[in-house]
Amino acid sequence: MQRPLLVTDFLDRARKYYGDETAVVATTGQQYTYSELGDRADRFSAVLQSAGVDPGDRVAVLDPNTHYHLEAAYGTMQAGGIHTPLNYRLTPEDFEYILNDAGVSAIYADHEYAEKVEAVRESVPTETFVTNDADAVDGDWQSFDDLLADVDPDGYDRPEMDESDVVTINYTSGTTGDPKGVCRTHRNETLHAFLVSYHQNVRDTDTYLWTLPMFHVNGWGHIYAVTGAGGTHVCTRGVDAESIFETVREEDVSYLCAAPTVLNMLQNYYDDHDVPTTGDADVRAATAGSAPPEATIRTVEDEFGWDLVHVYGATETGPLITTSEAGRLLDDEHRYSLKKRQGIGFLGTEVRVVDEDGEDVPWDDETIGEIVVSGNQVMDGYWNKPKATEEAFNERAEGYYHMGDFAVVDEHGFVSIQDRKKDIIISGGENISSIELEDALFEHDAVGEVAVVPSPHEDWGETPKAFVVPASGDPEDPGVAKTDLVEFTRENLASYKAVRRVEFVDSLPTTATGKVQKYELREQEFEDEESMVGQG
Repeated sequence: MQRPLLVTDFLDRARKYYGDETAVVATTGQQYTYSELGDRADRFSAVLQSAGVDPGDRVAVLDPNTHYHLEAAYGTMQAGGIHTPLNYRLTPEDFEYILNDAGVSAIYADHEYAEKVEAVRESVPTETFVTNDADAVDGDWQSFDDLLADVDPDGYDRPEMDESDVVTINYTSGTTGDPKGVCRTHRNETLHAFLVSYHQNVRDTDTYLWTLPMFHVNGWGHIYAVTGAGGTHVCTRGVDAESIFETVREEDVSYLCAAPTVLNMLQNYYDDHDVPTTGDADVRAATAGSAPPEATIRTVEDEFGWDLVHVYGATETGPLITTSEAGRLLDDEHRYSLKKRQGIGFLGTEVRVVDEDGEDVPWDDETIGEIVVSGNQVMDGYWNKPKATEEAFNERAEGYYHMGDFAVVDEHGFVSIQDRKKDIIISGGENISSIELEDALFEHDAVGEVAVVPSPHEDWGETPKAFVVPASGDPEDPGVAKTDLVEFTRENLASYKAVRRVEFVDSLPTTATGKVQKYELREQEFEDEESMVGQG
């Protein structure tokens, strides 16, 4: 028989079998059972329907990792809406673009971030504005808890849904031009959550610590996987090393995700404080993006006593498509070096590295090609961007999503990224567009020409560096201080995107046709590194 794959099944299952078990430990320490979480999600569904939100309407969620995010997400999806999570680090202008591009009907925003939406309220189509602390927000915002208290949890009608329906739109970080909305269906999300559950060994005994942003591709699918398994979500309002270790011990955390920059932060804190790293439960951690240094992997596994797995993917792919966890291939001698690699494909996922003709490169660990992927967790397409969708799936290998990363493959099939096709800077796990930074710097009168590339950073893996040809033409007398240019980008972009380093130069390396050779600049910056990919 065939049964539609719907993301609402995850919470339904947890309520049915784990109703009295702890579902969520809130940032306040308050605990909610799965019955209580389900009741609050039902009430939010009723709130949305009473506000006129129809199936297929977009509902934005702007929230750090609190229980409100889980309730708003499931409440939206149960009502047939499309969950549209937002990166809380963005600027009001970013939100203006996304809310208009998606045509968002309603938004829930945490009180610490609602002011960014309030600033553009009159220029977006959104009509319903909800927050968790209306008294702390200027403007006409409704209280999440008051709305829930005023509705009947049985007062919503769950519409008919199909597994091919788009259930979530996740906006990319705008690595080339404006952000693109990645459309993911019930089927995409459900199968990705199944894969996460298997490859990350998610069980009902797990206590999961939310260090990974829930807005980031729906928390790598963990808003579904942990819920469906009946595990416990431990929420946070941001992370620091002391609180992570403390929470791991006090809540007996068994599982968390951590970008390489978070692992470095934990390692530095541990070196200075030598704190206990576990509670009563064994701990496993997943890290993604560029590979963490081998020394970090050794510290996490040998000193923390955690089991670390390196995974890889993109917003468009669920995100996860590969894993370094292949026990039969991880012999003791090469264990740590292999765990640095992005790894082998998930179940049901075809991961290839192909040359310019779309042919697989040999498994010689030397020949470089582009990573392409086919799998049920790969996106349905970009929101209202058919041309971009077509290009993403057909440039080298027809029908495969093109990751934009260049890699080699070793004799075991382990993929290892060598360089990036696009000029993306990954700093602390966040994608930063060099083009966006260049455009911002060009607005400064003292900047004649500019190229932005990644530069190695001890804590963040990579950080943006700008090579600037001054408008004056004289790098010795540029007419502006480096710090002024850094501050200029900080004032005009989200703070995490700001350029951190500036070098004044006579000229930029170019081709015969005048195209800037960023590759040469990256080589210069990573001359003393193992590869031209940072560890962020």
